[in-house]
Amino acid sequence: MHGESPECQKKMTQTAESRAENWPDHVHRVLAAAGVAQIAYVPDGGLSRLIELCQDDPAMTTVSLTSEQEGVAMLAGAWLGGQRGALLMQGSGIGNCVNMLSLTSICRFPLLIIVTMRGESGETNPWQVPMGSIVGDVLELAACRVHRAETADAVGEMVATATREAFEGPAATAVLIAQAVIGIKSFDDDE
Repeated sequence: MHGESPECQKKMTQTAESRAENWPDHVHRVLAAAGVAQIAYVPDGGLSRLIELCQDDPAMTTVSLTSEQEGVAMLAGAWLGGQRGALLMQGSGIGNCVNMLSLTSICRFPLLIIVTMRGESGETNPWQVPMGSIVGDVLELAACRVHRAETADAVGEMVATATREAFEGPAATAVLIAQAVIGIKSFDDDE
């Protein structure tokens, strides 16, 4: 932003802030453009806007899961039936998927996972920390390509890259959205 007028700098900053605040909208557009028709998800506050956008999209079928591993099987079925899908979950849910992730490598079908992270710097729930510290490693050990978005601006492009890898590969891919992007949940009564 060197050499631009203050008005231009302000507009560029506002545009960056708008993209940052609207990462779920960007991700929804990426999924829609890629022809993703099925969305499997476990309800999560960090993904609530994206889930709502997918629910409101008549071209997408959303299914609320009771456990994350159900999503791996559901999306395998979607692929076999000729549809693309995405699995939306919180990082702690990766632990529930470990056994089912073998399905993707043995059967060689695509899997796109979008994960909101917990257990990172500033986490106030100690139960989130152990899994939060190993999510990327667990996914990589399960032969999943892992992308990590540290800023809201990076989320959309990371999902676009992972979507191409998943469906053109095919491959299992995941985008980890840092806790700094979604914010720290507070359990204080004062807030």
